[in-house]
Amino acid sequence: MKLPITPRRVVVTGMAAISPIGSTWEEVRASLEANKSGIRHMTEWEKLEDLNTRVAAPAAPFELDPAIFTRKRTRSMGRVALMAVKTARDALIDAGLLDDPVVASPRTGVAFGSSAGQPAAVAELAHLILSSSCRGITATTYVRMMAHTAPVNISVFFGCKGRICTTSSACTSGSQGIGSAYETIATGRADVMIAGGCEELDATDAAIFDTLFATSVRWNDDPSHTPRPFDRDRDGLVVGEGSGALILEEYEHARARGARIYAEVAGYGTNADGSHITSPESAQMAAAMRLALEDAGMEPADIDLVNGHGTATDRGDVAESHATFEVFGGHTPYTTYKGHMGHTLGACGALEAIFAIRGMLEGFVSPVLNLENPDPACAPLAYVRDHVRELPQRAVMSNNFAFGGINTSLIFRKLED
Repeated sequence: MKLPITPRRVVVTGMAAISPIGSTWEEVRASLEANKSGIRHMTEWEKLEDLNTRVAAPAAPFELDPAIFTRKRTRSMGRVALMAVKTARDALIDAGLLDDPVVASPRTGVAFGSSAGQPAAVAELAHLILSSSCRGITATTYVRMMAHTAPVNISVFFGCKGRICTTSSACTSGSQGIGSAYETIATGRADVMIAGGCEELDATDAAIFDTLFATSVRWNDDPSHTPRPFDRDRDGLVVGEGSGALILEEYEHARARGARIYAEVAGYGTNADGSHITSPESAQMAAAMRLALEDAGMEPADIDLVNGHGTATDRGDVAESHATFEVFGGHTPYTTYKGHMGHTLGACGALEAIFAIRGMLEGFVSPVLNLENPDPACAPLAYVRDHVRELPQRAVMSNNFAFGGINTSLIFRKLED
């Protein structure tokens, strides 16, 4: 197939999520309206020596139909892959594509990511190293552990024969999944892509950030008041879990089958700091936002809301706020969902994109939960605070930033024929 000279338009035709504040949009919207936090005290972590944080954001309950998710079909899946496949299936249903032949054709691919595979499977291999014994290792250990467990299991479950993009890039896994899917369709290499990100909650995630003194510890007995993005009294991030899946589709392909279109993916920018593994570079964050604007052919004034990363870490919040201020000044409304559901790591880019699109379509924006006293070291952005408010939107930017200096910026806009 001859590739197009000009990029093709890419639209979102299906979305589904499993998050700490709900596994349906109705549940999520209700949680946002009520300023309900998904953060919990993790009593099961009390037995862990030297782990300082005791708060996290488990995913809301979700059900798997045993007639569909049979033992044979799920034996290669840990919880992280199960959530990915579940949300992918729900998103395909939402898009009206579940039984469409295109899904199992070379014209449909998968761009999906997580920070890692199933932690329990990693432990099975670790046992070999520590005990010099293969006991506990099974035929599915590696498949459950591998970084590409989510996209591979999605591809196998639905028979997708197009390209697989494994976007295992920590906190930008989900946003890079969406961006890679967008670029694949825009350049003519696919008509449909299943995109997104996922993460399974485990104490090892908390321990990683704990050793960097980046987790919240002050609010262990008062979990609903942490994390506190951009707040003077913030003391670190809270890890969470979930999965977000979006069906991206070429515009004419979607129109030809009469699909409902949620939004257009207008632009995508990604780059690297190239300077430090864990210390963010504000200038490169701003550069990623400008790349997305350039790709979309838009100006900062065209963006009605910036949905940011907002991890509630000292360096991250300061760097991101100044980068955002450099591009948008202090007038464009800014929010983040991490106050409500913590840092879902590989899932956050997808979940936050889905929620941002929903908010754009319904004309509302949720506040930065727990932001009571903005830190003067952070830039004076137009933070949305206190409660949900109405906000007409035609275009939104969703930003994420990851360890290793990976920066992403996505722009979604209401469809313009």
